[in-house]
Amino acid sequence: MPPVITAIKRLAINDQGQDLLEYGLLGALIAVVAVAGVTTLGKTIYEVFWKVIPSAI
Repeated sequence: MPPVITAIKRLAINDQGQDLLEYGLLGALIAVVAVAGVTTLGKTIYEVFWKVIPSAI
């Protein structure tokens, strides 16, 4: 077998480090959701404190 095919088979069999990649992807997904949530919450707070309340006073 050519060395490239042997190396690919070895990588496919060896799954060490796969958990680290999965945790990294999970952390990135959580970060994206957190940023989206904080952005939405920030816009809502801005609307209430700087538009709704001053117009009611």
